[in-house]
Amino acid sequence: MINIVNKIFTMKKIALHWQILIALALSVPLGMYFGEDGIINLSGFFDFSGTIFLNALKMIVVPLIVSAIITGVSNIASERGFARLGLKTIAYYTVTSSLAILTGLVLVNLFQPGIIQGQPARDLLALTPLSTEQLQNFQHRDQSELYNIFIKMVPPNIFQAAVEGQMLGLITFSILFGFFLRKLSTKVHKVQLNFWNGVYEIMLEITNLVMKIAPIGVLGLVAKTVSETGFDALAPLLKFSVLVVIGLLFHLLVTTVSIVYVVGKINPYRFMKIMSKALLTAFSTSSSSATLPETIEGVRNAGVSNKVSSFVLPLGATVNMDGTALYECMSAMFIAQAYGIELSFGMQLTVVIVALLTSIGVAGIPSASLVAIVIILKAVGLPEEAVGLILVVDRPLDMLRTVVNVWSDSCGAAVIASTEGEQVLAQHSSQ
Repeated sequence: MINIVNKIFTMKKIALHWQILIALALSVPLGMYFGEDGIINLSGFFDFSGTIFLNALKMIVVPLIVSAIITGVSNIASERGFARLGLKTIAYYTVTSSLAILTGLVLVNLFQPGIIQGQPARDLLALTPLSTEQLQNFQHRDQSELYNIFIKMVPPNIFQAAVEGQMLGLITFSILFGFFLRKLSTKVHKVQLNFWNGVYEIMLEITNLVMKIAPIGVLGLVAKTVSETGFDALAPLLKFSVLVVIGLLFHLLVTTVSIVYVVGKINPYRFMKIMSKALLTAFSTSSSSATLPETIEGVRNAGVSNKVSSFVLPLGATVNMDGTALYECMSAMFIAQAYGIELSFGMQLTVVIVALLTSIGVAGIPSASLVAIVIILKAVGLPEEAVGLILVVDRPLDMLRTVVNVWSDSCGAAVIASTEGEQVLAQHSSQ
């Protein structure tokens, strides 16, 4: 059976998203008939494959995020003559990502997908109970967590922060490191930037490698859950998925459309029609980086200049992840609710800030946001293993949130071009 599964997933002609869907389809009967009480006990294999995948995700967190932020910030800071354009771009990305996160936070607090029939979905999802130490940790967390956020952003030992996974401090250090790279002499600057670009490129390759084993990891994690809970786990996951889709659609069709119409004075639906090819590519590839050529072509067809598109869009593909930020926030809150943990205002604000910061460093490749979710869980004290919960529904939601990411990048280019005096499509008055 294991050999058959491996052969299926090593077929090069099958795209990754189809491999994951095949894994999901296989995981249900495998979990039902080959669990601890099944015909053949493969529960050890399920646990092993799922654990390997989760460990691989944790392994790449620190080097991927650090190198991504250092190179991204340094490249922004090195752009000469683009100060005004850069400020507008960063302001747009910060505002839209923050609005996306707040949308997700409101939805997950209102409808509580982790609560089923008034009870935490912990047992339905076969979650390992929290230890006494973890529970006491949560009991001592309150609104003072807001104060602790800023303390954690300045770690006394950057290496200890890396070992302990204190990502807030690492993110702060990486931003400062990338910013001050530009103050070095040209020769030293080039050496440093080449080094960190190399680290980032290597980490992207390793991330791609890790994602190649995602089907096996998904199969193991889902089959294990099915073998332990049957189909009871579907109810909270379905509720969570529906809320994520609602949040993504609201951000796409209401928030960004309103910004395009009000700030950019652009017909958003005409613009969306022009960008449809790029959006379809984003949906099929789940990669904002792979979609970048189509995105650039689309906004240029809409009338955005090369000056704006060549600066705003590559930067957006790296740091502007509205859909991803919304998903990260909702995932962390969903997992907390499933454990029966009520996050205080301060801790929810921690989720918001970390989601915003980590969305900057998420690679524009399929399912890379799983890395950021691990970081958020660590920041609020939840077990990182709980990310396995959302692997069942991650792939289809990844396709949708990538569409939101690319659409927001495109809207940013159009709005900024309009504020620079460029004629993007027709103004309202001429329509």
